[in-house]
Amino acid sequence: MWGAVVVGVGTAGWVRIRDMLVPLPGSPAANLSVKGFISRRSLDPHQGVGQISAEEAISREDIHVAFVCTENLLHEHNVRTFLQAGKHVCVEYPMTMSCGAAVELWDLAQEKGVILHEEHIELLTEDFKALKREVQGKILQDGTLHFTGGALKPGFGFAAFSGVARLTWLVELFGELSVTAATMEEDSDNHYSKMTAKLLTSDNRPLTWIEERGPGLPRSKNINFHFDSCTLTQIPPAPRGDVGLFMQDLVHFSAKLAGQRKNTWRGLQYGRQLFTKRETFGRGGTKSLLCKS
Repeated sequence: MWGAVVVGVGTAGWVRIRDMLVPLPGSPAANLSVKGFISRRSLDPHQGVGQISAEEAISREDIHVAFVCTENLLHEHNVRTFLQAGKHVCVEYPMTMSCGAAVELWDLAQEKGVILHEEHIELLTEDFKALKREVQGKILQDGTLHFTGGALKPGFGFAAFSGVARLTWLVELFGELSVTAATMEEDSDNHYSKMTAKLLTSDNRPLTWIEERGPGLPRSKNINFHFDSCTLTQIPPAPRGDVGLFMQDLVHFSAKLAGQRKNTWRGLQYGRQLFTKRETFGRGGTKSLLCKS
């Protein structure tokens, strides 16, 4: 059994506690036992799970795993603290607010011989699985992924960083990508922003990735992928899965703990090249948000 503590008890934290109390039968997640939760607030026990301090969690020998579910800006500090104590860590996306810090934490986990797992439920959704099946075997000519959503909240990072889940979709669908150009349009008074990134696949097929945010914009992903045999303009509809997204992620993480799944971080493969700096190269709020290190 792996004793676990949940750090931060917002929505994600409570879901983690719930899923460990009632894990998927027959899965490695059944070997997780939640020992307590950590919060800046003073809270009553939840479903029989009580509050403990970070110092207690770090020192207890029956706690082997930490689930970091705090605000984004606090992820790096909490992950580092538990890794340094020799604990396995599962952190909600994003692991850190910069690529450099994420690579440091990954290296620290390797040094300590523990598992560092970053939640990424975007890749576990049924619509993405259906899209991946639809794309398989087709030869891309060019394509666009255009995301829209509400205004970006403070503390969520710059547009390319906050939208890296969509970039990961493109990497999973079409393989390694390189960046040829990127621009950012901003209207801070109206809380509007639009990032446009030009990408190339390994066989020089162009892709455009757009992140557009502002008040009243619907949260949606729009695609236009041209293949040698057809064009996809809609994400295939898919029924809701039987297993929740966070439970699927919990099973993946616990499988790594059990040695049933490789402990790899896909982001490390391209994270050293993307999102390492921002450089202003024009006027009127136009910035390069994606560049090679």
